[in-house]
Amino acid sequence: QVQLVESGGGSVQTGGSLKLSCAASGVAKRTAYMGWFRQAPGRAREGVASIYTDGGITDYADSVRGRFTISQDNANNMLYLQMNNLKPEDTAMYYCAAPDRTWYTQNVLSDSMYKYWGQGTQVTVSS
Repeated sequence: QVQLVESGGGSVQTGGSLKLSCAASGVAKRTAYMGWFRQAPGRAREGVASIYTDGGITDYADSVRGRFTISQDNANNMLYLQMNNLKPEDTAMYYCAAPDRTWYTQNVLSDSMYKYWGQGTQVTVSS
């Protein structure tokens, strides 16, 4: 059973930084890609960043490109999201996600391309 556990959320002021971590367990074979999503109250879940685990190619939502950086530590089954220059509109619950190990897609910011989800970690940015 794949388990994803996020950590690192918190409350910061506008312009601050946070680094989210996601620990993956129960993964017998590395998945082709991993992603970070977020969901604010009353809004749809949004793909924030993704990374192809073999080669490290990344993709970002336009709203975070240049401010957020996704990275991985494959040896330790860890996924990270460094968030800089945070804005109030970044306030949301952030989720780590992984596909089934047999899946592959180029649509890596779509939540339908993921099978496993963490419980989320809250990020709150105040003005």
